[in-house]
Amino acid sequence: MTAFFRRAGAALLAVGLAVGLSVPSLTPVEAQSSDNARYASIVVDATTGEVLFARRADSSRYPASVTKMMTLYLVFEALEAGKIRLDDVITVSPLAASQPPSKLGLAAGQSIRLDDAMRATTVRSANDMAMVLAEHVGGTQARFAAMATLKAQSLGMTQTRYVNPNGLPDSRQITSARDLAILARALMRDYPQYYSYFGIHDWNFQGRQYRNTNGLLLGGNGYDGIKTGFTNASGYNLAASAVRDGRRIVTVVMGGRSSASRNAHVAELMNTGFEVERRRAGGENIQVAQTFFEQRGFGIGSPDS
Repeated sequence: MTAFFRRAGAALLAVGLAVGLSVPSLTPVEAQSSDNARYASIVVDATTGEVLFARRADSSRYPASVTKMMTLYLVFEALEAGKIRLDDVITVSPLAASQPPSKLGLAAGQSIRLDDAMRATTVRSANDMAMVLAEHVGGTQARFAAMATLKAQSLGMTQTRYVNPNGLPDSRQITSARDLAILARALMRDYPQYYSYFGIHDWNFQGRQYRNTNGLLLGGNGYDGIKTGFTNASGYNLAASAVRDGRRIVTVVMGGRSSASRNAHVAELMNTGFEVERRRAGGENIQVAQTFFEQRGFGIGSPDS
């Protein structure tokens, strides 16, 4: 059936061009409507929790490095409880040093301050430093993964399970777009004093400068976090947050085909979410934001990102 509509659409387009009719330009989402089984997305008002738009938001997905949001949540929790300190000096374990890229690349036995390990995790998306943090907080990877899964459950993340702190491929480690939005809001709500770690643009360490993997941070438009992720199995993931006119929106896109198209799709969703907020503030009665999104082409087919 999908193939039929595609052929029909192509035929209509050809007829329109042949007779000189103006053919409406496709929206970016419609233009990218080829099947993408990994795709999922959600747009949430960060203050009220209202879901403005959702597409496969409760389907199980691989988080990839977006996992590190939870790793940092548990680090923030331990800092708040006084169990660890930002100036703690941590020795890199053989397990941490053996993690594959992306990584900072410290050898086993070398040391790093907790603050720098946190920055490496958010900016560089360093798998080795995420393991350093996990072992410092939980003692072992297995214990930390259990802590992370329990924390996810307590936050209402019903589709999430952790087995490692960095998101490296493991079929048992799953989440959903909705769960990641819940976690993003929890980070902002519970640890506003530490949330800025996710918005660091650049970071210098041992004479080398690292730039944040989240390209949207560098383009303005109110973006202030939070985390990217990619594996071959997951596709390109991004949980993003932006503030405009005093309003904050969280957008999660999973399963993108490239970082550039994922970022562009997040921006489209984010812009539409803020348009809903502006119109409502101006007195327009938009009761169901999902409909507003769909009228602009979102939710059609199985959009790529």
